[in-house]
Amino acid sequence: MPITAFLEDNAARFGDEICLTEITPENEGAKCVRWSEFSTGEEMSGRAYRREMTWHIFDYKANQFANFLLGEGVARGDKVAILMMNSLEWLPVYFGILKTGALAVPLNYRYTADEIKYCLDLSDSSILVFGPEFIDRVAAIKDDLPKIKRMLFVGEPTPDFAEDVYALASVCSGEKPDIAISDDDFAAIYFSSGTTGFPKAILHKHTSLMHAAICEQKHHNQQRGDCFLCMPPLYHTGAKMHWFGSLVSASPAVLLRGISPKWILRTVSDERCTIVWLLVPWAQDILDAIESGEVKLSDYDLSCWRLMHIGAQPVPPSLVKRWKQYFPTHDYDTNYGLSESIGPGCVHLGVENIHKVGAIGVPGFGWEARIVKDGADVHEAGVVGELAVRGPGVMTCYYRDEKATAESLVDGWLMTGDMAKYDEDGFIFLVDRKKDVIISGGENIYPVQIEDFLRTNDKIKDVAVIGRPHKRLGEIAAAIIELKPGSEASVEEMAAFCEALPRYKRPREIIFDHVPRNPTGKIEKPRLREKYGVSNLVEQQSM
Repeated sequence: MPITAFLEDNAARFGDEICLTEITPENEGAKCVRWSEFSTGEEMSGRAYRREMTWHIFDYKANQFANFLLGEGVARGDKVAILMMNSLEWLPVYFGILKTGALAVPLNYRYTADEIKYCLDLSDSSILVFGPEFIDRVAAIKDDLPKIKRMLFVGEPTPDFAEDVYALASVCSGEKPDIAISDDDFAAIYFSSGTTGFPKAILHKHTSLMHAAICEQKHHNQQRGDCFLCMPPLYHTGAKMHWFGSLVSASPAVLLRGISPKWILRTVSDERCTIVWLLVPWAQDILDAIESGEVKLSDYDLSCWRLMHIGAQPVPPSLVKRWKQYFPTHDYDTNYGLSESIGPGCVHLGVENIHKVGAIGVPGFGWEARIVKDGADVHEAGVVGELAVRGPGVMTCYYRDEKATAESLVDGWLMTGDMAKYDEDGFIFLVDRKKDVIISGGENIYPVQIEDFLRTNDKIKDVAVIGRPHKRLGEIAAAIIELKPGSEASVEEMAAFCEALPRYKRPREIIFDHVPRNPTGKIEKPRLREKYGVSNLVEQQSM
């Protein structure tokens, strides 16, 4: 069955219960709004600290938007793009698109105008739904989008080149559209994160979405009494597929629009959140704020919080050990996945396996995994090869890119591009991205191993290791180090710290600078390679 069936069932059984709450810290002290069938656009989009919605209204608004689209001629297989910040409107728009049989095409909110145009063209999107944060970017390309037939605006006031989606959809029926959707129908196009180049369009069927929902609920055991705190962007498979566990269990979730240690802890306390998915930088910020005295745990009631899990990038074991010092009762899980595997869950650690911190885990519910080297399966512990996964959540293809599809899908297996190894118990450890491996003097150097080591230094907030050209060795490892606020360190001090590493793994250059990460927490190494491809370093020393 399609994922929309869960929403419809929740609306029928638990219609009056709050399912989504939006908290906007910058509007603290402003009004609180609960949506109704008759809410006006001004009420729904106006300045508010807290907005909330029941299961009935969620489904009703999704139906209204679906019926509007159908009335405008949107048909099965059409593509409708979403360019919005996290908000209460996001998921009803997404589910409204799915209910028509069309494909939802979420776009990264950090895209430039040119990138937005590129993705709209590549995905063959015919309608763009966008929010107020993107008016200038959309205006810059509005006359150069030949495939876009309608521009729908979610907010107040509506720019003159778009149409008010509130006014258009509010007069439409809130009844379920009479559209049959099968698991084999196409559901969505997601874009790769772009950490290894320009984004590719990833095509998924409804089967993928359904499996993501079931997988998430199985892994984290969401029940009716749970409450999920969602902070990462909904355009990405990670946040949305974790929220799918709340959809399956008919449990509430909170969208926090403004991320800081104080507001994460306050929202957990005020909203009685039980499950929180953090990105590595956010977890680090919370720990740093506790240790600096910026926040005091005694100011919050966190007794409800049962699970903290992290995904989207390698997780330093030192971070988890620090976390358990302050939150000893928390269950912990690591989730591994790609947009090509419909987000997190194809490999996961499991809350029962915290003794294996550092591993990404074992194949997730309904998934298979293998490690491949030179075309053959790896069985021995410690041998590095490429991780491949297979399961119901694997993408259909890279849309309009047969070459890239053929390279990534081999006999039903998705070649992830991530290098991994088994330990003696069969747990999978991520070593690094295939494209990030540094070959120095004939030795393979895996940056993640060096990054994990450096993060054990109390002065280091974040670190990225990249390869830089070298005449004799081909490449050398350069460590870009971001220090914690108030900390000072010299190149010589960091070099001395790295002497604990095997000689060939020690960074040959130390650079003090900010480490950029994308909205899903992944280090933007292409930006660093571009910045440091020539000798324009902030501070460096060859070692």
